[in-house]
Amino acid sequence: MKEIKWVWVDLDDTVWDFSANSWETLGELYYREGLDAYFLSVDDWRERYLKCNHALWPLYNAGKITKEFLQVERFRKVLADVGYPQSDLLAKSKILDPLYLSILGTKTRLIDGAREMLEYLREKGYNIGLISNGFREVQYRKLKSSQIDGYFDVVVLSDDVGVNKPDRRIFDFALKKAGASASESVIIGDNPDADIAGAEMAGWRAIYFNKDRVADDSEANVISDLRQLSSLL
Repeated sequence: MKEIKWVWVDLDDTVWDFSANSWETLGELYYREGLDAYFLSVDDWRERYLKCNHALWPLYNAGKITKEFLQVERFRKVLADVGYPQSDLLAKSKILDPLYLSILGTKTRLIDGAREMLEYLREKGYNIGLISNGFREVQYRKLKSSQIDGYFDVVVLSDDVGVNKPDRRIFDFALKKAGASASESVIIGDNPDADIAGAEMAGWRAIYFNKDRVADDSEANVISDLRQLSSLL
């Protein structure tokens, strides 16, 4: 790709293995908080939580619910569905979320090829930026724990901007913060709506990290392994 000077990277499930790290964290939470008294198994708990969380995040990305609502509701609903005592439901939900985020931020597993990709981009002289919809209080801990914080020249979080991807304002904010232009920027991300469609609407180029090889009608460049980036940049 000619003229590219800034390579922007999504964090969760693009370089930092959110799925694996969250799965591990939910297991720890289950045993630490005695949730085995309410769920059939640890996997029952995980699957119920993930289903609820997966349904809430698109609403949050679209600005239809607040961060605070998402953080409590993803635990409240799951506990309510298995008959957790109503009198303690809200209080327990408010305890579980910060504990979950605290444990999550200590996890270090990266997507296969992530560090090699970042090293490649640095060696090639690209500026590297990060754009994430994740919560500020945990995203920086993820970067530090996994020892990839030093790769990024600019970090842009939705919490700092007040809008989430795919809103073009977060992409415009990133350009202003970096002193870059849309024509010299490309983003690599795993979410076809938030990362790819959002960037393209903002006039950026995009590389879809389709690690699960799902059917895709996007016009963006597609890779299924981060090490394939070297064929494009």
